[in-house]
Amino acid sequence: MSTKNTRLPRRGLYLVTPEEADSARLFERVRTVLPFAALLQYRDKLSDADSMLERAHGLKSLCDAFDVPLIINDDVALAKAVGAAGVHLGEDDGALADARALLGDNAIIGASCYDRIDLARGAVARGADYIAFGALFPSPTKPLARRATPELFAQAASLGVPRIAIGGITPDNVHAAIAAGADLAAVISGVFDATDPLAAARICASAFE
Repeated sequence: MSTKNTRLPRRGLYLVTPEEADSARLFERVRTVLPFAALLQYRDKLSDADSMLERAHGLKSLCDAFDVPLIINDDVALAKAVGAAGVHLGEDDGALADARALLGDNAIIGASCYDRIDLARGAVARGADYIAFGALFPSPTKPLARRATPELFAQAASLGVPRIAIGGITPDNVHAAIAAGADLAAVISGVFDATDPLAAARICASAFE
């Protein structure tokens, strides 16, 4: 079982960056809502490697200014290159042990477990610091994503690591994710595509108080 990582917040809003063509606009969108984040994940499926390195450095500076750990989605080498707090791995993104070996014992390593408790148990046994279940609700970011049931959070309570809810979470339903047992809620469009992103981030964060 994973030991408790002291760098990992135990509750709160886990912001995930939106797809944004303009780096300066991405930084400004993130800066506006970052004060309400417990964690920030840099997720980018469109940019080339050079652009991702530049953006990751910029986001790392922002996160340092607000004392928010930066997690890199899928890319262990990029996390290492920019000194990020850790990495989030999907089931096809490489071995947890390899990520731990490269990033060190203090890195935050999270694992997507989708709709399967067996993946969660395996991830924790291999040293994951947190596990993520989703999509909990229909997701505009991943409309074809597997759907996780609320019962998974109760089933995973004994694993001893924070449980992340992801997928379609908004200010209107974040309380349902928390009621199911989520320790943190990962949000993209529910904040960044909101009419008032600052208000949306504040509502999501305050739901954990």
